[in-house]
Amino acid sequence: MPPSPSTHWSLPPELPWPRFLRLLRHPDPPPGWLEAAAALPELRKRPLLLRWIAQHPQAPAHLRATLMGRLPWRALAAVAGDAAAHPQARQQAIEKLQQLWAGMPLGERRSLALHAPRPLWGLVWQAPVEGVLAAFLQHPKLGLAPLVALIQPPLRPVQAEALAASRWRETGPVAEAVLRALDRSLTRPDLNEASRPSRDTTSASGLVLGHAVPWIRALDDEARILAASRTVTPALRRLIHPRRDGED
Repeated sequence: MPPSPSTHWSLPPELPWPRFLRLLRHPDPPPGWLEAAAALPELRKRPLLLRWIAQHPQAPAHLRATLMGRLPWRALAAVAGDAAAHPQARQQAIEKLQQLWAGMPLGERRSLALHAPRPLWGLVWQAPVEGVLAAFLQHPKLGLAPLVALIQPPLRPVQAEALAASRWRETGPVAEAVLRALDRSLTRPDLNEASRPSRDTTSASGLVLGHAVPWIRALDDEARILAASRTVTPALRRLIHPRRDGED
């Protein structure tokens, strides 16, 4: 909606900060006002506030690009996950986060994993640290279908262990996906030691048949029979199948 005639489009210190912060979210500021706001020395010291200018639909492209390069990762994650942000701002935020991810300290990666925008989920899922994966598996927007889609071979031990300790542990579709990925991982040519008939067998990747146990327990007998029929690794197939006493 257009600003009312009474709207006062000055800047701090003439304009009180609470009113100024509200105006940063106004959909239709006058020409040049966003650029002037971005140049305020006080705002340069508070980069989280620059987010509202960088993502504003009326921000000039050159201003947006400049500000996106100055935003900290928390502000970038907020822009990337804000449906009201300009599409170009969301895309730039995602690209910047992808560039920053590998060089982030462990604590920051753990924090970002809990709030990562969906385009980063595949990257986060490959993190070799259980704490990062544990945080990601608590992501408030992570649903069953996206998680199942992420569980693909080769399954890594750190992924299997993080899943087994997560809120998804008792979920049937996740159990089936983990067993399927574990099976395909154990039958890879470079992991063929795991096909020996022992639940303690360790593959070159560190996977063991014991990683399957919590997921087998999450399935009823009918689901176990079906899962076993789809399993290629002999030792894992025997482990999954609900054999009765006296059966081989």
